[in-house]
Amino acid sequence: MASVSSIRHLPAFAMASVLASLLSGCEVGPDYHVPTTTLAAFHNADAVDGRQAPPAPPLDQWWKGFNDPELDRIEQRALAQNLDLSASPARVQQARAAAEAASAQLLPTADLNTQVSALHQSLESPLGELGQSLPGYNRDQRLYDVGAAASWEIDLFGGLRRGQEAARAEAQAAEAEGLGTRVSIAADAADAYFRVRGDQAQLDVARRQIDVDAHLLDLVQLQHTRGIATNREVAQAQALVLQARTTIPPLRIDLEAQLNRLDVLMGAQPGTYASKLSAVSAIAAIPGIPDADQPMDMLRRRPDVIVAERRVAAASARIGVAVSDYYPKISLSGALGFDSLSANHLFTGSAFQPIGTGALRWRIFDFGKVDAEVANVRGRDAEALAQYRQTVLHAAEDVENAFMELSQTELRTQELQDEVISLTHARDLSEESFSSGVIPLTDVLDADRQLLSAQDDLAQNCAAAARAAVHSFRALGGGWTAELSGLAA
Repeated sequence: MASVSSIRHLPAFAMASVLASLLSGCEVGPDYHVPTTTLAAFHNADAVDGRQAPPAPPLDQWWKGFNDPELDRIEQRALAQNLDLSASPARVQQARAAAEAASAQLLPTADLNTQVSALHQSLESPLGELGQSLPGYNRDQRLYDVGAAASWEIDLFGGLRRGQEAARAEAQAAEAEGLGTRVSIAADAADAYFRVRGDQAQLDVARRQIDVDAHLLDLVQLQHTRGIATNREVAQAQALVLQARTTIPPLRIDLEAQLNRLDVLMGAQPGTYASKLSAVSAIAAIPGIPDADQPMDMLRRRPDVIVAERRVAAASARIGVAVSDYYPKISLSGALGFDSLSANHLFTGSAFQPIGTGALRWRIFDFGKVDAEVANVRGRDAEALAQYRQTVLHAAEDVENAFMELSQTELRTQELQDEVISLTHARDLSEESFSSGVIPLTDVLDADRQLLSAQDDLAQNCAAAARAAVHSFRALGGGWTAELSGLAA
């Protein structure tokens, strides 16, 4: 450390530099510590850990666990072409630029100024009346001015450094928000895709149901002509056909909406990729869920939790920015230049014009304005901390709900599959009985209708189970890797 006697002999600007280096470790305001978060293991994790499922895929590309090439192509297009995702880097760039600007405030600024002025002096002005009485007075004058100026606010108490911390934390929050957009796009694309497959499967069942009911109507009408069936039975058969037909329009509406949703997610005009999904395809087996009982892994991966934590860090740093106004602020400025009425004498010793200024500003009496500013930022810090804790709880809620949805939907799928097997067997027995003349054809057709109804429920539930798995991957924060960001995974 330099001695006081040696400092006394330094120029003012250098003395301030030494003083700044001596106090560089002084930063007012609280030092930030990541909020402690304790979460117990998810109580619904056992329900998904015990599933009979294919191996769990990596969380960064969870959609590959479905082993569906069409889904892989959709995810690839969405993550490469989605316009919301394309806008995220621009927002991150803005936040990073603000962080760079905050860092630049710690350094001196220098300006180069060059000016040439021409003046035709008024003879009626005080200067003109005085000058015209002098011999050789010339009303036309030129002034040449060349110089460089520098200024520097010495961050003695760390207010600027705290501002730099806040800006960096906001930039990291913006980056995490971009990751959150990526997670949402990947999940939304998969959700729309599985809804498309579910609608297609239900439409196929609905068309077969219409065929069965139409066959039943033909049979009843034939019996009516023979005097076997009544008008009431014909009307009932007609109603069944009409009822089956009414299920088609809602399914087509939802199918079109999901296809259009997919195109927009892939950054394309609705209708662009619809034809590529025209062929009905069964939903593949749902993969396992990785690390389902590790809440802390979820907190490290969920972008919304990262955003909330970074906002707490920014709010904490802003306390130091406000507290620094309690202390004096020192700034230095200087200029080196040449000022002359003649261009021939501009760069000469007689035209050399240096200037140096040191300034101290201290808000010692402002009717409590600094107190109010400090109270304001402390309130914002407390709000940010509460929002972070609430975000953590909502994240845990999402995971618990998604796990329960997945486990119960798969359980219902298994029960529906068993129901379909039983109804298929019953339908086969009905056909055998009809062939033997034991039961009428109407009983066979009724068995067909029950089977198709169960198959419709199964198709709808298979899509719901796949979507529940997507919700689980999304709740765990899957869809990005550390390589996409400077943030730690």
